[in-house]
Amino acid sequence: MPQDTLKVPELALILLIGSTGAGKSTFARRLFKPTEIVSSDTCRGLVADDENDQAASADAFELLHYLVAKRLKRGLLTVVDATNVQPEGRKPLVALARQYHVLPVAIVLDVPDGVALARNAQRPERRGVGPHVVARHRQALRKSLRTLKDEGFRHVHHLRGEAEVDAVQTVVRDRLYNNRQDETGPFDLIGDVHGCYHELRALLEKLGYQIVEEPVTDVRDLGVRVVPPAGRRAVFLGDLVDRGPASPQVLRLVMSMVRDGAALCVPGNHDIKLLRHLSGKHVTVNHGLAETLAQLEPEPEAFKGEVRRFLDGLVSHYVLDGGRLVVAHAGLPEAMQGRGSGAVRAFALFGESTGEIDEFGLPVRYEWAREYRGRALVAFGHTPVPDAEWLNNTIDLDTGCVFGGRLTALRYPERELVAVPAAQVYSEPVRPLNYRALQAQAQHELTTDNEQLTTTAQHENDDLLDIRDVTGKQFIETRLLRGVTIREENAVAALEVISRFAVHPKWLLYLPPTMSPTETSALPDLLEHPAEAFAYYQKQGVARVVCEEKHMGSRVVVVLGRDEAAIQRRLGLVGEGLGKCYTRTGRNFFADGALEMAFLARLRDALATAGFWERFDTDWVCLDAELLPWSAKAQELVKTQYAAVAAAATAALPQAEAVLAEAAARGLDGAGALLARTTARREAAAHYADAYRRYCWPVHSLNDLKLAPFHLLATEGHTYFDRDHAWHMETLRAFALADPGLLRATPYRVVPLADPAEVEAAIQWWTDLTVAGGEGMVVKPYDFVPLKGQSLLQPALKCRGPEYLRIIYGPDYLLPGNLERLRQRNVKAKRNLALREFSLGVEGLERFVAGQPLRRVHQCVFGVLALESEAVDPRL
Repeated sequence: MPQDTLKVPELALILLIGSTGAGKSTFARRLFKPTEIVSSDTCRGLVADDENDQAASADAFELLHYLVAKRLKRGLLTVVDATNVQPEGRKPLVALARQYHVLPVAIVLDVPDGVALARNAQRPERRGVGPHVVARHRQALRKSLRTLKDEGFRHVHHLRGEAEVDAVQTVVRDRLYNNRQDETGPFDLIGDVHGCYHELRALLEKLGYQIVEEPVTDVRDLGVRVVPPAGRRAVFLGDLVDRGPASPQVLRLVMSMVRDGAALCVPGNHDIKLLRHLSGKHVTVNHGLAETLAQLEPEPEAFKGEVRRFLDGLVSHYVLDGGRLVVAHAGLPEAMQGRGSGAVRAFALFGESTGEIDEFGLPVRYEWAREYRGRALVAFGHTPVPDAEWLNNTIDLDTGCVFGGRLTALRYPERELVAVPAAQVYSEPVRPLNYRALQAQAQHELTTDNEQLTTTAQHENDDLLDIRDVTGKQFIETRLLRGVTIREENAVAALEVISRFAVHPKWLLYLPPTMSPTETSALPDLLEHPAEAFAYYQKQGVARVVCEEKHMGSRVVVVLGRDEAAIQRRLGLVGEGLGKCYTRTGRNFFADGALEMAFLARLRDALATAGFWERFDTDWVCLDAELLPWSAKAQELVKTQYAAVAAAATAALPQAEAVLAEAAARGLDGAGALLARTTARREAAAHYADAYRRYCWPVHSLNDLKLAPFHLLATEGHTYFDRDHAWHMETLRAFALADPGLLRATPYRVVPLADPAEVEAAIQWWTDLTVAGGEGMVVKPYDFVPLKGQSLLQPALKCRGPEYLRIIYGPDYLLPGNLERLRQRNVKAKRNLALREFSLGVEGLERFVAGQPLRRVHQCVFGVLALESEAVDPRL
């Protein structure tokens, strides 16, 4: 009976094999998506405008192979619609399948010559295809049937005759054995056990698993049953056996858990070697296998058979939790994850070596994790290390229990490590577990106080950033916006700034976003007014806002450790001090190193006095703040730009005014109007000088500086974007009380927008601030991350006073004609920029706190700096 269903792997390269006229294209269109089909005829059409131009075949197949390669690289099932009857035509396609670790599948449409000829006769473009062509194709096809398996095709479907071809109604895509993406956990990932049964029991119990001994009454009974914590599942990373004292007991426990659905297990190289021995294959009995065989000797043959079947059924690796987690004994590069080939299995079991031998006689491992950039977290073992530590979103959980180290588990998705110490050294390692630390000591990599460095593998890997990560057009995915595009020309500008002027990239956890002003006010002599800010948020459905006094200082980010050891531990910076204060473009705020050290030490002490470190259980903090006075950083700007304008106006305008007064006294036509305008300009220049002088005072020592923090951004393990702005204000106000001489609490008020009296009071507060010479205020939605549905709202709007705006727009901006022209300003581009920079800032800091590699954090920081070079009016 003809079968109506074909089964193929979900990820495969499918070659349709048949003569011209066999119905391959019709078959493909009926059973596969149009995008899955790569047709040789279509490729001929693309390169020659004629699908039947055989002279274009070479170019057409070059294009076909290119398209197939791109699809396989992306992990997409691909169907090749060509005759594919010649082995030399199939060979490069099978090579592509091997290169991208997908399974090649052959579907042979074996129809009689007469059927093919009749179909060709019905197609005008095929009427020139003679019977000899079809006969030659059919002959080659018949020969190929004998060799397809040898060529590497894992699955061959031979459809004999027109009826069998037409009978196929469905192609079922079998899930690959390694595809467990629908299993989301939570999981407990357990490193190499190596026969350490007592430690395994202790670890499982520490993780909350209950282990129950059971009587053995049947060969299928394993004598133990494990009850996992509700909803959790263990995942063993292989190397269950060898070297340790109780490999059979470990096997019984793990086999029981896998059988009952309480665990998954991938094989290790030691497990596979035992499998080969149990299967009667010749293996060299070394590296602990002798101990395992001796321990298995008294076991029943039935148990050994169960062990063999269990090990034989293990899959090289698993892809879990929607592709966010990959487990493999020796790890797995991104290009191999979720794929199926001998090369994938070999890498998952053994990793890859450089071909070199180290001083201990062991192969030097290729450190694939140092180059890993995949999305999935990869948990692995195989290479024993003294401590499990993160490197580029991978983690080695083999902490050498059998060598006297620890047995370690990673709780996922919590990313929490749990370990138990080995009861003893069961086997002496050929290479010491801490050989990397010994190497560092031999190379005199010591700190100045003669303590050994403790930077992690991730810190070492982050010492050198790759310029390719930030050049060219970039698309950065963020949590708050789907993605932010960085244009190449903006990236070039940022590269110039950050490479020449910025602080060490490891300090740059966050760059603050720009802030848009309010819409233009229609009130007389005002460009900005709080009413427009309130109206914007009320229109967006925001019930409450927080109004904060806007300090006229320099926006800074402060990254501070409780001590230098904290900075070394968390940032991997050695000898760089206990913190850094940098501007919103990533430049060091302080030119005086001694003043910077004193400032940071005093801030650290103030936080200690306030109990900050204990309250937040942290040894580092990141603050967003304003550092006053403005002149502390902008002294040169004040002298060369603002003071120069005021000085020139003060010198020139009174003289011009005197001359015009004389002219007006003589009745010169137009002199009176010009005199009035000049007098207004002189008065405006005086107001302009008063405006910038309010924000300048001499800075001779630390006592002349004031820090006004307004965002507590992050501490160890936490960001605070989920806390409202009132919480930030109150939290930081309490800490400012610890040192009023250095810290200034920011005045603020919460305004319910539905209460007209509160709104009016807030407007009056702004008026009082600006009349008294203040810059103005910042209006923020009550929630730090304001959303309307899925859309991000403006995180803040600034509302500056009329006198302060003289500094921005110049002394004459309020004169007739000038203000009317400025009212035409458009804030749309500025607001779009503010949203993108805000989302990048949040994303970068969240990545840092989550322990992601520096390149991932730096991508966001660099993106903010790149966006700053967009053509947006800097006065907004």
